[in-house]
Amino acid sequence: MSCIYCCVQTDQTSPGVFTSEAITDGVRVRVRARYAPDQSEPLHQRWMFLYTITISNEGAETVQLISRHWVITDASDQVQEVKGLGVVGRQPTLAPGESFEYTSGCPLGTPFGSMEGTYQMVTSGGRRFDAEIAAFALSGPYTLH
Repeated sequence: MSCIYCCVQTDQTSPGVFTSEAITDGVRVRVRARYAPDQSEPLHQRWMFLYTITISNEGAETVQLISRHWVITDASDQVQEVKGLGVVGRQPTLAPGESFEYTSGCPLGTPFGSMEGTYQMVTSGGRRFDAEIAAFALSGPYTLH
């Protein structure tokens, strides 16, 4: 895996939005995450976060997303790993220059945490590689960490 660029930051134009970005073998993965107050129940120790991911093929070869692997860490350092085929029920194929975007959610039992992971990709030539999803913050309002 050759991740040539990774960054994690807070979106300065949208308070409460956290972003990350990584490029691996020509596949750029951009993340924007935010707290979802309308789906959260803090009194019941349930905080919901939504994340929108854009996967762009900036390489020269067509690629297909086969599966995902998430590592989710909450504020108590409890780690949960999630693995599965595709994303939101799909295994998108991206020709050079194409992108795929989706939104999903992550419930936590604490008001903040983080996510990171990989997408298992395969090129049209049959080469498999892991595209990095750089770590990004999940943080509710008024949380200190």
